[in-house]
Amino acid sequence: MSNRPKGQLRVLIADGPNARLEEVAGTVTALGHAVIAQEHDLANVPSLTAAEHLDVAIVIVGESEKALGLIAGIVKEAACPVIAILEAQDRAFIKEAAKQGIFAYISDGDDPDELQSEIDIALSRFAEYHDLEGAFGRRAITERAKGILMERHSIDEEEAFKMLRDQARRSQRKIVDIAEAVLSTHTLLPSGSNEDLPAREAAGDQSV
Repeated sequence: MSNRPKGQLRVLIADGPNARLEEVAGTVTALGHAVIAQEHDLANVPSLTAAEHLDVAIVIVGESEKALGLIAGIVKEAACPVIAILEAQDRAFIKEAAKQGIFAYISDGDDPDELQSEIDIALSRFAEYHDLEGAFGRRAITERAKGILMERHSIDEEEAFKMLRDQARRSQRKIVDIAEAVLSTHTLLPSGSNEDLPAREAAGDQSV
């Protein structure tokens, strides 16, 4: 169990010259958060967010096409929300950077109130995004499992869902867990050997 102060976040600050990293780190520390690492290579950010169990990554972005590409990769792979501090005056560049999927961005990062506000916004958006993504993922798994049961049992969608639901109740598991068992068994079985196993799948039996 973590013994860090309530409300304290683990923060990574990446890229930018040393003096700039120190300035932003000072602002983050003044807000009561812990600066876990300062990283010069943006390519290392995604792996660090996972390895260090970070809450937020703050990336200082210079005005270059390479930076835009790196932002897109970081946002896609990072295990936490990414805030960009855009060291640029070109409005077109700032607009393009904002399109890369960052959860918040600011122009300098020296104002503690502004930075904390953007951190709060980023955390909220990140949570909403993953809640939505998780809901779509669970639905997709259930739909695929229903399709397998419908084909194997020659039943309709309602009956397939009832099989999943009833087994979930009997086993005191979630419907998505039963659906995942169906998909896992279906994937592992060799072609042409699975006609007699739909009941096992609906029961969550993952043996082959």
